Amino acid sequence: MTTTDPGALTAQAIDKHGSPASVIDQAKGVFDDTVALRRKLHRNPELGNELPITREILLEALADLPLQLNLHKTTSGVVAVLEGDKPGDTVLLRGDMDALPMHEDTGLDFESSNKGTMHACGHDTHVSMLVGAARMLCERKSDINGRVMFMFQPGEEGFGGAQLMIDEGMLGDTTRKDGSTSPITGAYALHITSSMPTGWFATKAGPVMASSDDMHIKVIGRGGHGSEPFRALDPIPIACEIVQAFQTMVTRQINPFDPTVVSVCAIKAGTASNVIPEYAEIDGTIRAISEATRVKVHDLIKQVAEGVAAAHGADVEVTVRRDYPVTVNDADKSDFMIELATTITGADNVFRLPNPVMGAEDFSFVLNKLPGAMMFLGATPRDVISQRQHQTTQTGCSLKKRP
Repeated sequence: MTTTDPGALTAQAIDKHGSPASVIDQAKGVFDDTVALRRKLHRNPELGNELPITREILLEALADLPLQLNLHKTTSGVVAVLEGDKPGDTVLLRGDMDALPMHEDTGLDFESSNKGTMHACGHDTHVSMLVGAARMLCERKSDINGRVMFMFQPGEEGFGGAQLMIDEGMLGDTTRKDGSTSPITGAYALHITSSMPTGWFATKAGPVMASSDDMHIKVIGRGGHGSEPFRALDPIPIACEIVQAFQTMVTRQINPFDPTVVSVCAIKAGTASNVIPEYAEIDGTIRAISEATRVKVHDLIKQVAEGVAAAHGADVEVTVRRDYPVTVNDADKSDFMIELATTITGADNVFRLPNPVMGAEDFSFVLNKLPGAMMFLGATPRDVISQRQHQTTQTGCSLKKRP
């Protein structure tokens, strides 16, 4: 392994001492502070790209570390850079910071103090883990060749915070204080998941998470009285037929080995039980694991909706909004993450995903620019999974049997 390998920073820290024991001991030393920071963040969740309280808490946690801080202007994003004592390339590590618009009723002493907002996707954990990693690596500054860029990003939950940070020039920072070049040659992220037991790690090469796009379809008919449907043009059965046609579209026109998910999640029409409405609206999500299938499905959705509506003499408006692209792991970088996790935790806790996860991630924007990988970290207590006789749908494996 060369000193410019994107995995060299952590590998050097392990190899220097002959075993991962020193790294584990160091992690135990920052554990209590990491938990405290996570709970403080959990108590103060914020939505979107503007997270002033979260940023303040983060900056306080980083204040005593030898980091160059860049506060982004278009978002509450923070980039913290650690320069090692020797020249070399830069590795980017990402942690997202925003919460979800949902009520928390856990009754915990660190329960959300912001009604209607909750850290239910683990981003509070991502931030606290990344701060802990920054603290550990700062203590090993003399061992590091190159730089580590800690990317604390807002707006992952549908707001595209990663792309906004890229647009502001985050990836253009490739120079050390002494003027030498330190290009960013790898990017990594961990994501907490409740689908695996605590302490399990999983990832795969290639597509690891799906693209995510929204569709909105408005079927325009002609309103009338419910007792005389022949005098109206009822958009509701037309909308229902479109929804059913989507199911056939997916199973008959999409390669099952390059799949898509088209889910209609909302249908809105009408105001009274005896009035045929003028229009009906369909909202849903589209997922794919390749750009080719993604584009094809967008075209098919428009074709099917327009064709069904035309068959009934109705008009239709179809809008497909592109959101997050496919998250694609670099093969070498995902292998490195698996090897490192195996070294730290043992082979029984690490495995390769057989299939991509159909959720989406805006870390995909980073991986579109840099080779890198995202790995999942299990966060459900093993006794809870055992009691539920839980079998993870994403990995196809149970607690008792690894693939």
